[in-house]
Amino acid sequence: MEILIDYGVFLLQTLTIVLAVIVVIAASTRASKGESARGSLQVTNLSERLEKQTSAVAKQIEQSVTQSDRSRLARIKAWITNLGKKSSDTTQNATHEPKPVIIVLEFKGDMKASQVNGLREEISEIIRMDPKPARVILKLTSPGGLVYAYGLAGSQLARLKEHEIPLTACVDTVAASGGYMMAVCADEIIAAPFAVLGSIGVVAQIPNINRLLKRNDVDVELHTAGAHKRTLTVLGENTPEGRKKFKEDLEQTHHLFKDWIAQRRPDLDLNQVADGSIFYGSDALTHGLCDRVATSDDVMMEYAAEHRLFELKWIEKKSFAQRLGRDTADGAMDRLESLLTRRAEDFTRL
Repeated sequence: MEILIDYGVFLLQTLTIVLAVIVVIAASTRASKGESARGSLQVTNLSERLEKQTSAVAKQIEQSVTQSDRSRLARIKAWITNLGKKSSDTTQNATHEPKPVIIVLEFKGDMKASQVNGLREEISEIIRMDPKPARVILKLTSPGGLVYAYGLAGSQLARLKEHEIPLTACVDTVAASGGYMMAVCADEIIAAPFAVLGSIGVVAQIPNINRLLKRNDVDVELHTAGAHKRTLTVLGENTPEGRKKFKEDLEQTHHLFKDWIAQRRPDLDLNQVADGSIFYGSDALTHGLCDRVATSDDVMMEYAAEHRLFELKWIEKKSFAQRLGRDTADGAMDRLESLLTRRAEDFTRL
């Protein structure tokens, strides 16, 4: 019996130590979140990468063919040379002006549009470039998320138009809801045949545990100054008036969403497509949600023939606490606190 007691005490001591470590790491991580983002911009020469790949393919083919295949090899090499614009062509055209530059960005959106800070840095650097790039190609993937997060992401892309830099958005899989809010900032939207576009609507789903708390004699007091400071809550008792105001807020958000799209794609019939429905690439083209059906690979190869392509990517440097404890903090303190203190807006999704 004493062994079991000692073992139980040992487990409690171990659990206490683990919880203390989690709290320290979480607190350190939360403090580091207040710091400004630190990082650097990484530049990758995509044109050079393509040239190296095509050259490597040509060598592999040349080494593997027999003498009888030489004539066919010559035709293959000519095709690859024309596709990749090998360095010999550059040498011959050395007297001509260099090819214009295209910047390639990639945005993979989650619920919080977490990559928006990196997008801000990338867009700012593009605007500072002299001379300006001939075009920006955005490889966009996002099912949407928080209204204010994707509103900021869209606003970052809108800065390119203000500085007269053409933007092409390429959607290979999905740019729906908040993702489509970003896509319409482009001068041209190109979607793969089965890419998902649209979902022009707003949704909110809020859990409420007020009855559970009442059954367990738990009271929740919520004090506000302002009739609509809180409409629907997780812990409190929701009222018909609160539900009505919340619904009005959803409709207002939907109205703003449609206005954003109408300003950027005035020929789009919003009465047909702005009911929350999704459209696949080919069907999206029919309804005017995109301008062309093709994959981003096709688009990159087309532009590579006459342009130099460079990928620009913001690499954020994380502190030791962030690297060690971000997942733990999000899974413990942050999750609990965010659930209890969320505003209705935090449950509203594009």
